[in-house]
Amino acid sequence: MKRLGLIFFVLVGTSFGIHAAGDAEAGKQKFVTCAACHGSDGNSAIDINPKLAGQHAEYIIKQLQDFKLASQTGGAEGRNNAVMNGMAAVLSEQDMMDIAAFLIEQKPSEGTTPEDVIAVGEKLYRAGDSERGIAACIACHGPRGDGMGLAKFPDISGQHAAYVKAQLEAFRSGQRANDPNGMMRDIAKRLTDDDIEILSKYLGGLH
Repeated sequence: MKRLGLIFFVLVGTSFGIHAAGDAEAGKQKFVTCAACHGSDGNSAIDINPKLAGQHAEYIIKQLQDFKLASQTGGAEGRNNAVMNGMAAVLSEQDMMDIAAFLIEQKPSEGTTPEDVIAVGEKLYRAGDSERGIAACIACHGPRGDGMGLAKFPDISGQHAAYVKAQLEAFRSGQRANDPNGMMRDIAKRLTDDDIEILSKYLGGLH
């Protein structure tokens, strides 16, 4: 029991440490340059750009680190994106923590799920497809799509369908390869175009 309590304390303490190390007010000022694509509060109005409001700080920091790494290695490592590489290249670790601290305090806007994808989308999200070796999304992202900060699994609830679709396709092709242990690539390569379309739309109303 003591050991479990200690583990819980360490995990929570680690998470709190990341949040406490970032200055949300400073992050708000630094995020101004990001607003054109992601909205002033992290709620992007452009559906191919992700909503970042309320996203786990640990995930935001990891993605910015990966974009910066890609800029330093010519895209050979990290997460390669022509726009984000340049944006992240000039950020310090403190900048990243500040931006993450600002974003986690923002309220994400809600999305919707089209009626015609709810049944199939819910089944695929919650149960996967054992015959095709597709793991259930709920295992890492939770029943409401909230993800897990410490594990750097993102909150995907309410996310733009166009963005989700693009990322699943990028994981499937291997164009995006910064997922831990290739987890998302392994899942995405088993998804059909219809699967991706359905899951992308399903997540919009998942809260």
